Amino acid sequence: MQPFILNKTNSIANHFLAELRDVIIQQDKYRFRKNQERLGEIMAYEISKTLVYESTDVQTPLGTASINLATEQPVIATILRAGLPFHQGFINFFDRADSAFITACRKVKKNGGFTIQIDQISAPNLEGKTLIMCDTMLATGQSTALVCKEIIARYKLKALHIVAVIASTEGIAHVRANLPNAKVWVCAVDEEMTSKAYIVPGLGDAGDLAFGEKM
Repeated sequence: MQPFILNKTNSIANHFLAELRDVIIQQDKYRFRKNQERLGEIMAYEISKTLVYESTDVQTPLGTASINLATEQPVIATILRAGLPFHQGFINFFDRADSAFITACRKVKKNGGFTIQIDQISAPNLEGKTLIMCDTMLATGQSTALVCKEIIARYKLKALHIVAVIASTEGIAHVRANLPNAKVWVCAVDEEMTSKAYIVPGLGDAGDLAFGEKM
C-alpha cells in the first residue's frame, strides 16, 4: 500500500509543519508541542475515513436525523517520549479510544551502529482491534517495525496504521518491507539522514524540543 503523505495537498497543515521545523519558533516548547498536537488531530481525521460506519438515528428537538457513525474506536499507541504531543492530538479526536505506551531505546555500539531495545509495552487487549501507532519521527523505521512486530506476535490486529509527522524515505521503505499489511501515514517525507539517523532537514530531536534536553 502506498503511504498517505499529507503535504502533497496544500492545506493549513503546512503552516504547522513549517513552525515545527523553524529553528526560532522551536524555542517555544509549548508551541512545538501544540503544533504536533494539531497535526495529530488532522491525521486522526484522515484515518477516521477508513473506519467502518453504520447509520444511526439521532433525536433532535424537532425530529430525527440519520447520520453515519463509526462502529469502533481504535487504540492509539506511541513510543515514549517524543510522540506524546502527537498522541494527544489523536486522543483529542478519538476521545473514547484506549491508549498503549511503549518504552524503547537505542543501544549505541562502539562502531556507531545501534540496536533497538524494547523495555515495556503497556497496552489494553488488542485482539481484533485497529491499532494506530503514532510517533513524531520515522527515521530508520527500526523501532517502529520492531515494536509492531512484537505486538503482532501477541495479538491478531484488525488493522495497523503507522503515523509520523516526518519520515525518511528509508524509514518508510523499512516499515513497508517489514510490515506489508500496515498503512503508513506521514505529514511530510525527507530524503536524507545523518550518520546518527537524524532526518535531514527534519526538525532536530523532537523529544528534547518538546520536553527539554535529556542527560
